[in-house]
Amino acid sequence: MDPNPEPASSGDENNNDVLEYRSFARIGFLGNPSDVYFGRTISFTIGNFWASAKLEPSDHLLIKPHPFHDLVRFDSLDNLVCRLKNEGYYGGVRLLMAICKVFRSYCKDNDIRLHDRNFTLSYDTNIPRQTGLSGSSAIVSAALSCLLDYYNVFKTVLLKSMVVVLFTCKDHMDRVGYGIYTIMDINLLPPLHLIYAENPSDSGKLGSGFSETCLSTVRRKWLDGDEFIISSMAEIAKLAEEGRTALLNKDYTKLKELMNRNFDLRRIMFGDECLGAMNIEMVEVARKIGAAAKFTGSGGAMVAFCPDGPSQVKLLEEECKKAGFIVEPVKLVPTRLNNSDLKTLSNP
Repeated sequence: MDPNPEPASSGDENNNDVLEYRSFARIGFLGNPSDVYFGRTISFTIGNFWASAKLEPSDHLLIKPHPFHDLVRFDSLDNLVCRLKNEGYYGGVRLLMAICKVFRSYCKDNDIRLHDRNFTLSYDTNIPRQTGLSGSSAIVSAALSCLLDYYNVFKTVLLKSMVVVLFTCKDHMDRVGYGIYTIMDINLLPPLHLIYAENPSDSGKLGSGFSETCLSTVRRKWLDGDEFIISSMAEIAKLAEEGRTALLNKDYTKLKELMNRNFDLRRIMFGDECLGAMNIEMVEVARKIGAAAKFTGSGGAMVAFCPDGPSQVKLLEEECKKAGFIVEPVKLVPTRLNNSDLKTLSNP
């Protein structure tokens, strides 16, 4: 995600203007999911998809439902059931309400005084659902930027549009509440491609591949000291460290190996039932033509690397078309970090 999203407009000192921010989708490139187990990950934001939030001053505080993602009116009972199967039960309203609550609680706990003017908060997004591209985080990030701007609250920068190596050391997390970030030049990345299904909910009985049960089972094993899970997560974390070295050295043969190993370890830990047949097929389609592929997040979309160049990309496009998958080049978003931001990230 892009927690310092791109402003569409900004308010004056009286906060009477409409505020709108855009936050981009994110790809977990190497090391995930070890980042939620005090590991490491390399990730970056992409310009292919984004979410936006809009805040307008109003007499009453209104969280505005999205006309498509927060439907409460249907053509029939069958239409309702079909919609829930494809889109799930939740839209973005709950996310906007949650970030408002977190923002207010944080300001209260830190003695930050807020003015008492109300607002209407709405959102829009084109990030495909259930693809592991941080669609929910993007909505939250954009909405938070609106709130920070509207209330003139100082914005501490943690992550922006960049390639970032995240090290979630437990002691550091316990002390300051976030990980250790290292910025990398986005131009170090080779050409990459995004693979996803038009309807990711068809990937199996577990939706996009992962269920809360699968995630909680692996986490429980990790908390209980399961040696295999702990050692596997440690190895995945090491892949991010090795990936950073490979990128700096432009060792793309090694990079392909690391990407494939990342997926293989995840598959061993979580199992095929949790990953889902469609997710596995997307990876196998890429590997069939010699490309590397792995999850962008927790399932639903893959990031692929074709080390042999355009001819291999053409083969990938042909195979994805046969399988019914969408493939498109990853559009990297250049960083907007300045020297002050880098200092904030380097010295928590």
